[in-house]
Amino acid sequence: MKKTILVTGGTGFIGSHTTVELQNAGYDVVIVDNLSNSKADVVDGIEKITGIRPAFEKVDCCDKAGLEAVFQKYPDISGIIHFAASKAVGESVEKPLLYYYNNLVSLINLLELMPKYGVKGIIFSSSCTVYGQPAPENLPVTEQAPIQKAESPYGNTKQINEEIIQDYVKSGAPIGAILLRYFNPIGAHPTAIIGEMPNGVPANLIPYLTQTAIGIRKELTVFGDDYDTPDGSCIRDFIYVVDLAKAHVCAMARILDGKLAEPVEVYNVGTGHGVSVFELINTFEKCTGVKLNYKVGPRRPGDIEKVWGNVDKANKVLGWKAVHTLEEALSSAWKWQQKLRADGIM
Repeated sequence: MKKTILVTGGTGFIGSHTTVELQNAGYDVVIVDNLSNSKADVVDGIEKITGIRPAFEKVDCCDKAGLEAVFQKYPDISGIIHFAASKAVGESVEKPLLYYYNNLVSLINLLELMPKYGVKGIIFSSSCTVYGQPAPENLPVTEQAPIQKAESPYGNTKQINEEIIQDYVKSGAPIGAILLRYFNPIGAHPTAIIGEMPNGVPANLIPYLTQTAIGIRKELTVFGDDYDTPDGSCIRDFIYVVDLAKAHVCAMARILDGKLAEPVEVYNVGTGHGVSVFELINTFEKCTGVKLNYKVGPRRPGDIEKVWGNVDKANKVLGWKAVHTLEEALSSAWKWQQKLRADGIM
């Protein structure tokens, strides 16, 4: 019998791509999303790609009664992938209470409901922000690197949520968990049917970059060129979103097959390579032939100077590896932006 997975934030960027990969792997999916940073027609896109329409419930995960109604309606949920969260670093600095409320309460509600409805395991969408700025000797950063004081309320919610899961499992809760610490997801599905489409002005680099390239935004700002890096711009580990989505399928199989070596496992999910913002812009220009209008601005509060991951553990234990190149990821993002323009969306 097909197993059913609850995907919170499933109409969002990573959630929608993960839903596609889960369905391709034979799972049934129930999406819960409040549509605060996504649109309901993403469900149509998922159906177009896979031929299967996932169940969709418009519910805010902070609404415990609404969430419980989902578990009652779909009693066969075996596992949860929890993406639903506010996620803009800059906004979190301006609106810390919004971030603490949304990101903590939503997880607590899910954890409380899991044992009641016999749900075995949860995959938590964490972030490399938990490492803060790793010391030079800790790059590429491994899962054993010290957790540093978060540079932003957003980063802090990821740290606190990891601790909440660890403490809950330690207390004897009958669940298993995998914490996936993502690096920087980019790109769009190769079909250009789904991709990253935030409401309003994008907080993430790639949609802002592609919107600038197509003329929606006047120019892209590179926040700082005086960092201690080879070209002065920040360095990140950019991972293609489809590769990232597949990591969740591997992690879910590990939980549901009862293969967890310990009740909470942690994995870095990235490419293992650092790329600077200027290198990213140059690669985009080369692989698309589009010249980008950009300027250098001051550093942005909460930004990390350089971070990229050691992903050996995910490669060996989960049997997962990022296989797509930066060129492929950026080309897919541009194809998605062009499709939005052709469809008269933006």
